[in-house]
Amino acid sequence: MNIEHPPASSFENFGSEEMVRYWTSGDVNNVVRKANYEYLYWSELKRQKLPDGFVPGPVWLLVKSSRLGNLRELAVPNIPGCRFRYQVTEPTLEKLHRFDLYMGGIMQTDSLIPAEDRTRYLVGSIMEEAIASSQLEGAATTREVAKDMLRKKRKPRNASELMIFNNYQTIQYILEQKKQALTPEMLCQIQARMTQGSLGDPAHEGQFRQNDDVRVEDFTTGEVVHVPPLQRHLPELLRWYCALANDEIPSQSGTSGSFIHPIVRASILHFLIGYIHPFADGNGRTARAVFYWYLLRKGYWQLEYMSISRIIHKSASQYARAYLYTEYDGNDLTYFINYQVKTLDLAFTSLQQYIERKVAEKKQLRSFRQFDQFNQRQVSILQELITDPDAIWTIREVQHRFGVVYDTARNDLMHLENMGLLDKRREGKLRILYLRAENFEEAVARLKGGR
Repeated sequence: MNIEHPPASSFENFGSEEMVRYWTSGDVNNVVRKANYEYLYWSELKRQKLPDGFVPGPVWLLVKSSRLGNLRELAVPNIPGCRFRYQVTEPTLEKLHRFDLYMGGIMQTDSLIPAEDRTRYLVGSIMEEAIASSQLEGAATTREVAKDMLRKKRKPRNASELMIFNNYQTIQYILEQKKQALTPEMLCQIQARMTQGSLGDPAHEGQFRQNDDVRVEDFTTGEVVHVPPLQRHLPELLRWYCALANDEIPSQSGTSGSFIHPIVRASILHFLIGYIHPFADGNGRTARAVFYWYLLRKGYWQLEYMSISRIIHKSASQYARAYLYTEYDGNDLTYFINYQVKTLDLAFTSLQQYIERKVAEKKQLRSFRQFDQFNQRQVSILQELITDPDAIWTIREVQHRFGVVYDTARNDLMHLENMGLLDKRREGKLRILYLRAENFEEAVARLKGGR
């Protein structure tokens, strides 16, 4: 990922008269306001349309100058390179207000997530998070196979499945630990659970790195994009990090008691694990786990039902850029905070849409019982396909689940396939899998129309 560093020029490079010309241009000031509202990085600012006779360099200086007054500082005392800055932009502030209204305890009613469905939704969301977080780190398997493994408690068959299994177990551990203070030992416990049996060197499980050999590279180019702080600084860094996670450190913006919004603090904690890189491996998964832990600790209960990593996985390049923009622009955390808040907003919207869809599907399920062409076993299969679209069925499973002979189980599934409600897929030479049809909704609509 080739990202250009911002220019290192200063006002003196352009002269006072030239800078006054930029400062007094209404069109240039409109670009500056847009750049600050959207918090554009240098390479994004360069693409903005400027009036004739104006170039991006001086405009960037005006943008940077106007940002200074709003930036708060967060620094690790006496450790080189560990001074950070951030601000909360207007679009982010608006989203934070929405989260405070709808993701915390105030709105915890059955109107959003029906009580009878909460356990099922929770298990499903933990599965989704475990799968997506592992896929971000290279796990190569389908969601259907991964969820089938977790649901049936089958042992992992390969390294990708082991990574997902570890992630799933670790998220459950985090839910149990959400009321506990973070310590370096808990960080090691999280990383150990995430990486158990999956590292090239088992000695790296649950242990902070012991040297300075770690480098963060662009996986496409091999370019080194980040060199973590020296290993000898890790003890002090991690004490400071845990104090920040336990709300013992405010930001430093001229007053000693500055409030950091919980979602902003959680985003900073996420970034800092990647920046400090305390482990030889597993830093990304640990960072996302700490993000969850902190917000659950602060009462954002709906986060349990959301998969942040699924959204990050869909925008992996933006995730990487958010890290690099922050580091390349003087450790300005605002870029990463904005990305995290946008991701959380998308995940929250996805949850709302998912619940609305499930409520509609429950109504739809009641109509299946009115169809003469389905027996009770087939209605039960359809019910699971609605509540869990990734469910995988086999003839053997229908046999064992409902206590019928092989031919009866096969006929049940073949009938649902013929009705357009199941798709058949072969796994190997002998095993046949039945999954929810790609055009499931259309098939249901046809059935209703022909009733």
